[in-house]
Amino acid sequence: MTVQEPPAGLSAGSRYVAMGSSFAAGPGIGPRVPGSPRAAGRSSANYAHPVARRLGLDLDDVTFSGATTQDILTGTAAGRAAQIGAVTGSTKLVSLTGGGNDVGWAPRILLSSLPRPIRAIPSVRRQLDSFADPDATELRFRALRENLRQIAAQVRRRAPDATLVFVDYLTVLPPGPATPTGVLPPDVAEWGRGVARRLSEITRAAAAESVFVAVAEVSRWRRR
Repeated sequence: MTVQEPPAGLSAGSRYVAMGSSFAAGPGIGPRVPGSPRAAGRSSANYAHPVARRLGLDLDDVTFSGATTQDILTGTAAGRAAQIGAVTGSTKLVSLTGGGNDVGWAPRILLSSLPRPIRAIPSVRRQLDSFADPDATELRFRALRENLRQIAAQVRRRAPDATLVFVDYLTVLPPGPATPTGVLPPDVAEWGRGVARRLSEITRAAAAESVFVAVAEVSRWRRR
């Protein structure tokens, strides 16, 4: 789907719900959505907003930085509402970018780029060790597949006439070890590339009966 080619049946004024984590919320890329929680990092320049403006849609942006797919389905222990709750019978378009926090992708990359004294803090060290554990990673991917399946099923149940669009993650790492990654250790960069590929594959599979937008592919580093 592109903003020039909206899904069939989508007209100006249609209700659009944007869900997801930081790559959907867009922290730091523009002014915060007025009235939105500061912790959400919800930008008025994230991809949902120009799409809504271009197509004349009524946008309900419930993206939240740090969200997992479980948060999207059930909310958080701290009381944040489930994002899926925004989808109703009047919704005609739903977009989702999520899953990276479920498997520790962005968290491990970010934490591994911090100065060594911070990485040595016991709580940070435990997080990093957990993200690096291959068995724990497999369990997280298994849960992610099921959560994405449930999200798609919930959208179909709540909004039978809606088009669901899965948007995968931007490519943020160079394609191979020949390109330096600065403070990010090479082994973590290699891990990140592998996890990013799996995230894209799982997202594409979840979109089998929906729409898939391959942002990872169009944003991939190209040799000039």
